[in-house]
Amino acid sequence: MRTLLGLLALALLVPLAAVAGAAPAAAETLGCQPSPETGCLLGTLRAGETLAEVEISVAGPGGEQTATSGPDGRWSIEVTEEGEYTATIVEDTLPEGVTVEGPVTVNASLGQNNTVLFRLTGESDGSAVGGRSALIIQSAVSGLRLGLLLALAAVGLSLIYGTTGLSSFSHAEQVTLGGIVAFIMVNWWGLPFLAAAVLTVLFCGFTGYFQHAILWKPLRRKGLGLVQLMIVTIGLSLAMQYMFQVLVGAGTVRIIREAPTPISWGPVRLTDQSLWAMGIAIVVLTVVGFALLRTRLGRATRAVSDNPALAEASGIDVDKVVRLVWISATALAGLAGIMLALVLNGVKWDSGMQILLLLFAAVTLGGLGTAFGALAGAIIIGLVVELTPAFGLPGDLKYATALLILILLLMVRPQGLLGKAGRIG
Repeated sequence: MRTLLGLLALALLVPLAAVAGAAPAAAETLGCQPSPETGCLLGTLRAGETLAEVEISVAGPGGEQTATSGPDGRWSIEVTEEGEYTATIVEDTLPEGVTVEGPVTVNASLGQNNTVLFRLTGESDGSAVGGRSALIIQSAVSGLRLGLLLALAAVGLSLIYGTTGLSSFSHAEQVTLGGIVAFIMVNWWGLPFLAAAVLTVLFCGFTGYFQHAILWKPLRRKGLGLVQLMIVTIGLSLAMQYMFQVLVGAGTVRIIREAPTPISWGPVRLTDQSLWAMGIAIVVLTVVGFALLRTRLGRATRAVSDNPALAEASGIDVDKVVRLVWISATALAGLAGIMLALVLNGVKWDSGMQILLLLFAAVTLGGLGTAFGALAGAIIIGLVVELTPAFGLPGDLKYATALLILILLLMVRPQGLLGKAGRIG
């Protein structure tokens, strides 16, 4: 039954796949999409080869923003006011042998894409981007970064499914919540970033406790089935999205406004914020894995995931385990939101919707209900998404390629990489 519901949840994501697949590829995964209230400044950096991890600063009526080019050289910035904008490449982030001829001025209009063309001279000498092999290495590192950050949220989503059987469509909004709450604490309340990050994770964990206490637990006691509960998560997701839009508007907001410091190792170019995000993700995921394998609560969680009725008969407080899973899952999602907002140069009201497909793909690929499977699936999805342009495919096919691999794997191994074989029906 749970497997059937999981496949049903995946089927409901097909319309979202069409929306996500049509989104332009930006610095990483999230792209700028023009609307009546917003416009996009965008471009592609090439100097013989595509230029990755190059920083672009844009100043104009809407304030100053920065973006970082992705492995395919694409970058984009969302603006909320029309007018004249000046785009400047941070020259320290250019590869050796490449120079840019001054800043570029463009008149931006709302409701459309506004292309920015930089005049780049010279060619990369190979230290950062020169050649297909260097591009593949850069893309693989970017994919690992994306996979680690997706894993923070996917592990929690998988634990929720494993212990309750619920496919939570609102889980991605918990990721958005983390980024937006951190933005509010840093930019509105003036808190230091580290203090804001800790408080944000605690707050997101409390929202999981709150949701379980006033929503999921009472609904389960009233006998609502998993399909009805899944529909409730869709409604909650939509409500949270528009609440975010009321709070911060339709534009992209940045937690830290200062441009990150670029760091290069051979063909790999990352920022200090990316390195911190990857390091924190590795440490947190290691702690989560240790807790699941070695602690009493972790073993109880795995027991509830395997067989809730047997776990309860064995003396395990199933309700307590489920409550702690909700707290942990939402806290992890909040942390993922903070890290993604740093790496992707901001967060907006619908950021969660744009990664929801990737989260479900990671959970399904790794095996429904398995935390370690979600980790493996997230890493694979992240690598596929970022390596797709490196092999010459259009950047807009990032999601389609990941889903194709998911479909092919499920045809061979329906239970996912680390899932248990089961029978439907």
